[in-house]
Amino acid sequence: MSKELTRPPIPQDDLTDLEKAKHHDVQRSLWRSIFIIATCTAAMVVNIANTSSVSISLPTIEKDLNITEAELQWIVSAYSLSSGCLLLFFGRLADIYGRKKAFMIGTLCQVAFSLGSGFAQNGTSLVVLRAFQGVGGAATIPSALGILAHAFPPSRMRSIAFATFAAGAPVGGAFGMIIGGVLTQISSTHWRSTFYLVAAMSTLTCISGMISFDADITSTEAVDWIGASLVTVGLVLIVFVLGQGEVASQGWKTPYIITLLIIGIIMISLFLFWERYLEQVIDDPSRALSAWTPPPLMRLSLWTRAKGRMAVVLVIAFLNWCGFISWSFWAQLYYQNYLLLTPIQTMLRFVPLFVVGCLCNVFVAMFVSKLPLVIFAVSGTLLTASAAILFALIDPTATYWAFGFPSTVIVVFGADFVYSAGTIFIAKMALPHERSVAGALFQTMIQIGIAVGLTVSTLVFNIVVKHESADLGVSINSAGTNAPRSAQLKGYRSAQWTCASFALIAALIAVLFLRGVGIVGDKTIIKHVDSDQTTAVRSESKDG
Repeated sequence: MSKELTRPPIPQDDLTDLEKAKHHDVQRSLWRSIFIIATCTAAMVVNIANTSSVSISLPTIEKDLNITEAELQWIVSAYSLSSGCLLLFFGRLADIYGRKKAFMIGTLCQVAFSLGSGFAQNGTSLVVLRAFQGVGGAATIPSALGILAHAFPPSRMRSIAFATFAAGAPVGGAFGMIIGGVLTQISSTHWRSTFYLVAAMSTLTCISGMISFDADITSTEAVDWIGASLVTVGLVLIVFVLGQGEVASQGWKTPYIITLLIIGIIMISLFLFWERYLEQVIDDPSRALSAWTPPPLMRLSLWTRAKGRMAVVLVIAFLNWCGFISWSFWAQLYYQNYLLLTPIQTMLRFVPLFVVGCLCNVFVAMFVSKLPLVIFAVSGTLLTASAAILFALIDPTATYWAFGFPSTVIVVFGADFVYSAGTIFIAKMALPHERSVAGALFQTMIQIGIAVGLTVSTLVFNIVVKHESADLGVSINSAGTNAPRSAQLKGYRSAQWTCASFALIAALIAVLFLRGVGIVGDKTIIKHVDSDQTTAVRSESKDG
C-alpha cells in the first residue's frame, strides 16, 4: 500500500539544513534510545502533572495562604497561560539554536521555579512563580517533540517513541492527581510537597537529557521577533480573557474583557498577515533578503500540508482536548464538591488513568503502523465523547464501578489515540528544520483547546445552575456555593454534555476529511525531489 503526499517547495537555505540533518545520523545503542524516549516522556509527565497536582491541592492552598477565589484560579491558569502562549516562540528558538539546549534550559527553569513555588508565602508570589514555571514547560515540550522526530526516522521505533510520549499526557494527569492528593493530605508540608516533587523530577529529567540526547544542530537563521511578539501577545490576551471572562465584575460584558479580546484577535490577525508576507519573501528568489525579513516563525503553508489535512488534524486535536481536559476538570469537581470526597478518595478514582495510560501506550505502539489515521482519530474522539456521556448520565447513588470507572478507562484511550496518531502525522509532514515548531503548533492548539473547553463548559455549568436554582426559588451567591444539590448535579451533567459535544464534532470532522490519509505510523522513505511545484513524500508500508 502506498500513499503520496505533497509539501511546498523547500527554499535553498532549508535544503542546506536538510543536508546537515541528513549527515547527522547517529548510531546509538538501544539503551540510549530508550533513555531518549523515557526522558522526553518524563518531560510530558512533569508538564501535565504541574497542573493536575496543583488542581487537587487548591482547597488546601486556599486555606493555608488565605487567598481569594480569583487568585486561586490564577494559580492554575498562570502556568497554562505562559506555557501555552510561548510554545511557538520557543519551538522556533529550539529549531534554530538547538533542541537539546532549549530542553536543558526549560527543565532548569522548571527546577528553579518549582522550588520557588514550594516556598511561596502568599497568593501573588505563587501566581507569579507559576507563570515562570510555565515558561519552562513552553521550552521543554516542543524541544522534546523535535528531539524525538530527529532521533528516530520514520520506522516502528518512531511509532513507539511518539506513542510513549503521548501516554505521558494522561499518565501525567493521573500521576499529578495521585501524588498531589496523597502529599496534600498526609505530608507535613502538605501542598508544598507537590512542588518539591516536581523540582526533583525535573532535575532527573535534565540530567538524563544531558547524557542521552544527541548533540545539537544549530542554524544561522535570524529569529522573527516581530512575529514572535505579535503571536505571543495575541495569545496571552485571548487566553487571559477566556480564563477571566466568567469571573470579571460584569462577566463577559466587562469593558476590559471586551477590549482585550478585540486587541488579541487583531494581534493574531496581524501575525498571520506578517507570516504570510515573510513566507512570500523567502520563497521569491527575486526579492532581496534583509534583517527585516527573516524566515517566518511559522509558515502558514504548514497548515495546508497533505491537501489541508494538517489543519484538519490540528482542529481535531483542539476539539478533543476541549472535551478531555474539561471531562477531567468536572469529574474532579463532582467528586470533591458534590460527593464531598477527600483528596485521597478523589485520587483513588483516577488511578485507572495511570494504569490504562501505560497499557494504552503498548496498544498504540503495536497498531499505529497497521491502522490508518482515520481509525485512531474517529475511535479516539468517540471514546472521549463516550466518557463524557457516562458522566452526563451519572447516578450519584450508583457505585463508582457503574459510571466513574468505565468513563475513566475509556477517556484515556480517547486522549492517547488522538495525541499519538496526531503527533506522528505532524512529525511526518514537517521538514527537519521545522519539527519543533510543528510540535509547538500542535501543543498550542491543545492548550487553546483546554482554555476554550473549560471556558465554555464553565459558562454552561453556571447558566444551568442559576436557571435551576431560580426555578426552585433559591437566590444563589456569586460563587454558587449555596445552590441546591439538584441544581448542582444538573450543572455537572450539562458541563459533561458540553465536553461530549466537542468530541463528537471532532469525530464528524475526522470521518469527513481523513478517510484517504492512510497509515501514518508505517516505515517511510522520504525522497526530496527538486521541483518548482512540490516536494514529494512517498510513504511505503512494509507490506506494500
